Amino acid sequence: MPEIFGVPAPVLYGQLLLGLVNGSFYALLSLGLSLIFGLLNIVNFAHGTMYMLGAFLAYFLLQPLGLGYWWAIVLVPLLAAGLGIVIERTILRRIYNLDHIYGLLVTFALTMIIEGFVRVWFGVSGLRYAVPPSLSGMVDLGFMRLPIYRIWVIVAALGLCLLTWAVIERTRLGALLRAGTENPKLVRAFGVNVPLLITLVFGWGVALAAFAGVLAAPLMQLTPQIGHSIIITVFGVVVIGGMGSILGSILTGLSLGLLEGLAKVYYPAASSTVIFVLMILVLLVRPHGLFGKQ
Repeated sequence: MPEIFGVPAPVLYGQLLLGLVNGSFYALLSLGLSLIFGLLNIVNFAHGTMYMLGAFLAYFLLQPLGLGYWWAIVLVPLLAAGLGIVIERTILRRIYNLDHIYGLLVTFALTMIIEGFVRVWFGVSGLRYAVPPSLSGMVDLGFMRLPIYRIWVIVAALGLCLLTWAVIERTRLGALLRAGTENPKLVRAFGVNVPLLITLVFGWGVALAAFAGVLAAPLMQLTPQIGHSIIITVFGVVVIGGMGSILGSILTGLSLGLLEGLAKVYYPAASSTVIFVLMILVLLVRPHGLFGKQ
């Protein structure tokens, strides 16, 4: 069996694939988090909870209602976006002009409330969501076997990330969104409904988190704490990439997922801390992040 720097090649390739899958989740979640911060100026601590809620909504659609994975991939982000719009219109809109700590505290409170409802409804024991039959099986590449579902996760997550980036950076709607956050009075003078744009952006950011939750559901045991286990890492990704940087979130999420996979192969003890060590180093050199603006 060939080895690469003392590690069997299939083991290294498998960990890199796992790192790419994790990196896809990091990119998708950090994109939504960065989008909300960059355009709404809110530090959304509840973002991981929306990821968790997306996974449990997919389970709810399957078990009591009998709606399978492909229904969930469409309906869950829409339901989550609707919830996000209600939260933005009724709660967050009142604290836009206040200090960031208020947004952090309010979204932390929302996290506790939503997790409480999930515990009451689904319990705290781990639930399983089966891989859809159309995406089960393996692809044999000769040097390794790739699970079809993991390939789908990477393609779907990166495709949605690139679509979001293209809309924000390359369309008139994206230009209006950016202008509306920098100078809302001027944009309103041209007849643009800036509050509606902000509401839609928050709903889209929440939908991205819920979409990631649906993608992740077949890969893990579903517990109310799965949002906690990933949101801290996602915050690290956003800080390294630069708060508010759309492209930075995508590239940093993928890169750090691969770095985490390499660490699991060559130095497993550091795999859970390598992102935060890198975050400290980046903050020492570039406090605004690799792709962020001063």
